[in-house]
Amino acid sequence: QVRLAESGGGSVQAGGSLRLSCQGTKYTYEDNCVGWFRQAPGKEREGVAGIFTGRPAGTWYSDSVKGRFTISQDNAEKTVYLQMNNLSPDDTATYYCASDRSAGPPCDVTRRWAGYFGQGTPVTVVA
Repeated sequence: QVRLAESGGGSVQAGGSLRLSCQGTKYTYEDNCVGWFRQAPGKEREGVAGIFTGRPAGTWYSDSVKGRFTISQDNAEKTVYLQMNNLSPDDTATYYCASDRSAGPPCDVTRRWAGYFGQGTPVTVVA
């Protein structure tokens, strides 16, 4: 059973935008911390943004993406989105959606999450 399904990756020029989607199941979505992590070749995995899908709602961002990326949710679709604007080559990585019921809130993506991870979707930003 696919618990988290990512989509929306691709190649874009610097300065462009992409929107990633992560669809979960009732178990991996409701009242969970759902977040996005990324890993570039040769680098460690980095937390990007997190959101709590229950109440009180809240979002968290890494300093490297604040002001450029926005995480949001659609409860009816059990989907979390990551809108990425003003992309730079430094954003090139495979992006993974993650769900961890015990990660928060706050769903701080700078901490280690131990729940479910999706298969990842690649993002390439060309200079």
